[in-house]
Amino acid sequence: MKILPKQCPSCHNLLSVERLHCENCVTNIEGMYELPLLSRLDDEAQQFILSFVKNSGSLKKMAKELGMSYPTVRNMLNDIIIQIQELEQKQQEHE
Repeated sequence: MKILPKQCPSCHNLLSVERLHCENCVTNIEGMYELPLLSRLDDEAQQFILSFVKNSGSLKKMAKELGMSYPTVRNMLNDIIIQIQELEQKQQEHE
């Protein structure tokens, strides 16, 4: 199955979901829906978060797993926190 695109290939604006489909019972749901916040993060940030959860939130374990220094991994987490805050701010501006 293909990976869900998050940005418009033309203008790079965030995409929204218009239709959902159940392959089991062939139910369709239509409307305009935002992608969940975490799914709007880039793939690298999503992978980092998955690894963070799998490592019980231990940046020390993640640094070892990734072969990076603790400060580098901490900076990666800080960057993701900033991305999340920016997405939340944009969402509040559109409400």
